Amino acid sequence: MMYYVDTSILAAYYCPEPLSEKVEEILIASGKPAISKLTHLELFSAISRKVREGLAPENGNAIIRQFEYHVIERKLYRQLDINEHHYVMAANWIAQFNTSLRTLDGLHLAVSSAARLNLLTADRKLADAARFFGLEVTLLTHD
Repeated sequence: MMYYVDTSILAAYYCPEPLSEKVEEILIASGKPAISKLTHLELFSAISRKVREGLAPENGNAIIRQFEYHVIERKLYRQLDINEHHYVMAANWIAQFNTSLRTLDGLHLAVSSAARLNLLTADRKLADAARFFGLEVTLLTHD
């Protein structure tokens, strides 16, 4: 299956947590999942939060270097651009007022939808919104 991977999945892949093993299996089996520059930004923000919460800064830097190596050198991910039509799509969904879809999650959803990819997420609210709009989504949980 071809996936668009959101930040909750990448954070679990690069930072050890209960979901990490399951995420690693799926990412390896999926071939070359897609991400966007938004995913980069959000992953760096998640790592920054983990550093503020006690992760050693050198470990945070090592995670960032590993991710960048995977993106730039190994090309493990397909890079998708975010364009005007993605913003319009996300805004239209959010303006319906019938989900808890947030701004950046709306963009992730729009990018995955426009590319006709299954959204791989660990975010239950994002998965619920994707289902509401009839989009393909796989929700990973550690239960």
